[in-house]
Amino acid sequence: MDLVDTHCHIHEIVGSTGVADKWHQAGVTDADKVIADAKAAGVTRLICVGCTLADSELAIDFAVTRENVWASIGIHPHEAQDFLDKNGQAAFADLAAKPKVIAVGECGLDYFYNHSPKKAQEKALRFQIELALKHDLPMIFHVREAFDDFWPIFDDYKGIRGVLHSFTDTEANMERAIEKGLYIGVNGIATFTKDPAQIEMYKSIPPKALLLETDAPFLTPAPYRGTICESKHVRVTQKFLAKLRGETVGQLASTTTQNARQLFNLR
Repeated sequence: MDLVDTHCHIHEIVGSTGVADKWHQAGVTDADKVIADAKAAGVTRLICVGCTLADSELAIDFAVTRENVWASIGIHPHEAQDFLDKNGQAAFADLAAKPKVIAVGECGLDYFYNHSPKKAQEKALRFQIELALKHDLPMIFHVREAFDDFWPIFDDYKGIRGVLHSFTDTEANMERAIEKGLYIGVNGIATFTKDPAQIEMYKSIPPKALLLETDAPFLTPAPYRGTICESKHVRVTQKFLAKLRGETVGQLASTTTQNARQLFNLR
């Protein structure tokens, strides 16, 4: 089995820039064991996703010393205002050319929490889109209850490649995303959602557009709810989706891994 975790935060096990406390509270202090356990489960490649300037720097430092681990640099929409207040654009832009950086994100719009004002979220998003296009990098988007504003921003640019991470929205927005060439990232939420519309949406994602992820340490799949999410749990979501969609686990592994390799240019 050869699977890819296209979205995790395991680099924060070794740092303290965001969610490290969640790892440590669960007793997880050895990032290399998390990687080894993932590999034993067939998850052979990992993308560590940054959410702030410091977190992105940590993801790069983590990835450059580890085989089959890459970094994505991003400013999460929750962090947009703080990022702009600190004038971090130049320092962040410098990261795009660093070794093992293969994407920009996670970035986007989040109107569920609105931890940053909408205008700040849009400004940070546009900055990252333009940076990704400049360096010909794919993007990892976080969009929550904000597609009405996200699509007009997206359509202002040509040539964006990327994935809608942790997608839980409507089938209509899923179809719209695929029409625009985006991939759909699915994690443990699929295994525990109680929303019939979401289940139908997950069933209908075309194989050519499907990516697997964990968002570790968050969103642990059933039946492991209540424990820390790790990259090895990609295998759990894979098995669930294969059964849901009437595919073999081998088919789903082959398709999603090829999709990940194509989008992120993984070797």
